Amino acid sequence: MSREQEVLSPALAKADIHSGICGFTTTVEAKADSDNQYRVHVKISSSCKACQRIAKEFTEAGALREITFRGEGPLTHELAARYLSHSACPVPSGIIKAIKVAAGLALPRGATIEISQNQ
Repeated sequence: MSREQEVLSPALAKADIHSGICGFTTTVEAKADSDNQYRVHVKISSSCKACQRIAKEFTEAGALREITFRGEGPLTHELAARYLSHSACPVPSGIIKAIKVAAGLALPRGATIEISQNQ
């Protein structure tokens, strides 16, 4: 197996998400099902009550649904709209990124948003 194939193989993916000024942290663990790499088991742990509500409902994901706005759109975004108060919360993006890596649809690479204000 080549290095590229090895990296894109379904695996356990973990995302540690620090949401910003609210101070909440969320950890997402995503693992592809052994029979179907596009079915991903999701475990979400969070200090945020809203994200805890998402975690109760979102234990399994269809990776191909999560990666596009076509069709039904991501279940992650549906649950975010139902439970989160702040539309800028980075947790839904972190969940989707972990699912993509677990399913072998993306390479594991961090993403950042740096906010500043000049006065």
